[in-house]
Amino acid sequence: MRKQEFNNQNLDGRLNLKLVLNRILFPKKTNSKTQGEEGKETFIPKYYNLGIKFTRRLKSWKIRKLSIAFEKKTKNNFILTIGKVSLCFFLGILLATVAVPVLANRLNSSPIAGESESLPNSPTLLERGKQKYQNGQFFEAANDWVTVVEFYSVRGETLNQVQALNYLSLAYKELGQWAEAKNAIQTSLNLLENVGDSNEKRLLLQGQALNQQGMLQLLQGETEAALATWQRAETAYDRAGDERGQFIAKINQAQALQALGQYRRAKSILETQAIELQNRPDSLVKARGLRSLGIALQTIGDPLQSKAILERSWEISEQLNSREDQSAAIFSIGNVARDLGRYDVAWTYYQEAVEIASNPLEKAQIQVNQLSLLIEAQEWEAVTSLLPEVEGSLAELPASRSGIYAKLNFAESSIKLQTSADEIGNSINIARLLAGAVQQSRQLRDRRAEAYSLTELGKLYRQQGQVPEARDLTQQALSMAQEMNAADLIARAAGQLGDILSQENETEGAIAAYEIAFNNIQSLRSDLVAVNTDVQYSFKESIEPIYRDYVSALLTPTSTKQVSQNNLRQAREAIEALQLAALDNFFRDACLDTSATSIDEIDIQAAVIYPIILRDRLEVILSIPNQPLSHYTTQFPRDRIEATLKQLFSALSPGYPNDQRLQLSKEVYDWLVKPAETELKRSAISTLVFVPDGFLRNIPMAALYDGEQYLIEQYRVALSPGLQLFARGLRRDNLSVLAAGLTEARLGFNPLPGVNEEMQEIKEEVNPAEILLNQEFTRENFKIALEERPFPIVHLATHGQFSSNPEETFLLAWNDRISIQDFDLLFQKRRLGLVEPIELLVMSACQTAAGDNRATLGLAGFAVRSGARSTIASLWSVSDESTSNLMQEFYRQLTTNRTSKAEALRQAQLKALQSSLHKHPYFWASFVLVGNWL
Repeated sequence: MRKQEFNNQNLDGRLNLKLVLNRILFPKKTNSKTQGEEGKETFIPKYYNLGIKFTRRLKSWKIRKLSIAFEKKTKNNFILTIGKVSLCFFLGILLATVAVPVLANRLNSSPIAGESESLPNSPTLLERGKQKYQNGQFFEAANDWVTVVEFYSVRGETLNQVQALNYLSLAYKELGQWAEAKNAIQTSLNLLENVGDSNEKRLLLQGQALNQQGMLQLLQGETEAALATWQRAETAYDRAGDERGQFIAKINQAQALQALGQYRRAKSILETQAIELQNRPDSLVKARGLRSLGIALQTIGDPLQSKAILERSWEISEQLNSREDQSAAIFSIGNVARDLGRYDVAWTYYQEAVEIASNPLEKAQIQVNQLSLLIEAQEWEAVTSLLPEVEGSLAELPASRSGIYAKLNFAESSIKLQTSADEIGNSINIARLLAGAVQQSRQLRDRRAEAYSLTELGKLYRQQGQVPEARDLTQQALSMAQEMNAADLIARAAGQLGDILSQENETEGAIAAYEIAFNNIQSLRSDLVAVNTDVQYSFKESIEPIYRDYVSALLTPTSTKQVSQNNLRQAREAIEALQLAALDNFFRDACLDTSATSIDEIDIQAAVIYPIILRDRLEVILSIPNQPLSHYTTQFPRDRIEATLKQLFSALSPGYPNDQRLQLSKEVYDWLVKPAETELKRSAISTLVFVPDGFLRNIPMAALYDGEQYLIEQYRVALSPGLQLFARGLRRDNLSVLAAGLTEARLGFNPLPGVNEEMQEIKEEVNPAEILLNQEFTRENFKIALEERPFPIVHLATHGQFSSNPEETFLLAWNDRISIQDFDLLFQKRRLGLVEPIELLVMSACQTAAGDNRATLGLAGFAVRSGARSTIASLWSVSDESTSNLMQEFYRQLTTNRTSKAEALRQAQLKALQSSLHKHPYFWASFVLVGNWL
């Protein structure tokens, strides 16, 4: 069925959905029955109080969930992977989940992290528990292992008891029973202290126990402790002569380092392990290890190396005729292709993986990925063809967590599909699937899977307009998540509950729910971007809306009172947190250590303007020193606002009619600045600092027009990701500059003849100055120059591009491109404080990627990765002559007149504005100052 046909389907049928679900989902209870329509019995789920109970639990909770994320480069989304349980390699110790599953990525091996193949066989009950664990039947596995622990305890067989306790801790962790999991592993380690130190089995079990303890520590936010524990695990395995165990411990350390934001150290470990694995004889252990490394490299943003390592894993698996491992490797390569936006290639790999898949669960997981890919690519006819096949595969799956997640993946895709399509009864089919997932979760006593299922079922109810039922189910999921202290589940369920309460105009309740979601997302900040998980938590689709909806609720007046100062402060905090989250998402790690700074402490003549684009309006918060916060609203839907902003961006081209450009520019001025005019004048404000949101990041605020003059004619203008990233102003003593650039055509890019004059003018205005031009501007020469002298100013006059995709964000040197990751490494010593940081980074010839609505994230990325306190860059490529003139005036103002950076840029732009040749905003407005404006 094609997309256009979907919209003609009848969506009525909600009564049937309700009756079907009540019969399937809720057991009959004598104290909970009511007479439903047509005399049928229905079950009304218990309501849970929102207020103090939730907040109190939130404040007492300190666990942070671990996840491995990889960014979808075409849309800047995070697609997190689910998989068949595997704990022999590093992903096995990261089974904790974040949100509803969408993509699968499988690793198959032993169920216990760090288990050595040299350990002797255990009794049948122990093995049966391992099989149940492998099948996702964690409660039953735990029951078996409790019996085994007791059995060995009575017999005094300490090492066997330790092994069973290690297994038991894993099962408890999966069930969300953190105290029991910690107690089991600590008992295991205590018992090992009484065993001979040189005993090989003891050392192997100690490594296994320490691996598990490190995982629990990481899940509780004790990242540094986890790193130290995994280092101890590596030592234990080393003493036992177990190379495989050492490999696992090192991979775990890499994950801890990335969670700590130490991206380079983590990548170095992974690359070292890749080299060591490549030198080992081919075996299935090697193939699986390479697959683990490939997925890890994909996670930290190195898709090309990931692909190469996964292909080697595939090659070995094929040589050894392991269809299961072949399928897993091919599937993972498909996910890399999808990560890069190569949907056609991803589909080919998925299809081959399906054909090789050796069991129903593997096949179903791959098919669910295929379905979500087709929906994303809007291949509606192929979606219709594949749906029955996927449904059939899912129907054959036995009860297990992996099977439940596969069903939830399918349901999530089906719910998305219904925004474009529906058939009578399709909602009921999805509901039956979700209700069955809830039932299976209860049979397995798997509370995490149950909470996921209830949340997704609540989403379906809400989509179908059955708000009371959606509220009940979501509250149940939230209460269950809080009982497990599972921040990922809490964030998702609380955000969904906030949406429901907003829909019912219960603003105070919505704010309380959103606050819970917001605080849990903040606690998960590094985990959401740094590490892997079983399921999807899409930044664009799942995280970003929570920030925006939270702000929307905070800034919504009620019938009895206006927006309070407390709500305004919370909204401002959420806006700044969203800016940081977007940068975290861009970098794939939580790299920014921040602390709040008051505008009163920075510049009493600067006002900060926080615009945020919401679903139904544009809100602006105004912060003026020594004044209460204020806000004002423009009541236009998001599509209307974004369309106007994009039209204004296009209108800044010289070929666009001036009257239409000025009209658009005035309209945006009226949204952002006009309501604050009186207060800005009263407070003698001379600098406006914008914390832009969405497509506003691409708009040069200096070119806004009030009907008579441009904004730059009245105010200094700066941009900031938020005052949390504010650093001190430019030091005027001993100014020096390192300038590098290209005048000649290189690597397919046009020559920049004006750069030569630009370099000479910089050398005249700033003394001393070191110039690297053309052949001298290589990556190595640039690195040496940066490290030899503490240049306060670095000026780069070369081709470059800012993009929302780090892989497409670069600067051009003589012999190659400098990526944002390379940039990070070049400036590492300065960023870490080992060398004086850069006061000002100027990139005079770069531009944002065409058609990329979030391209200025790349600009901010270069600024942050350099550690520069301020950055000046261009939103689009401007002519050599106008750029050269503007830069000459900028440096003259900065050095001769000793003005602030914002004032120096303003004067340079005003001079261009007064020029007959370059007065159009195209020539001067593209240059923006990001960061410290002093």
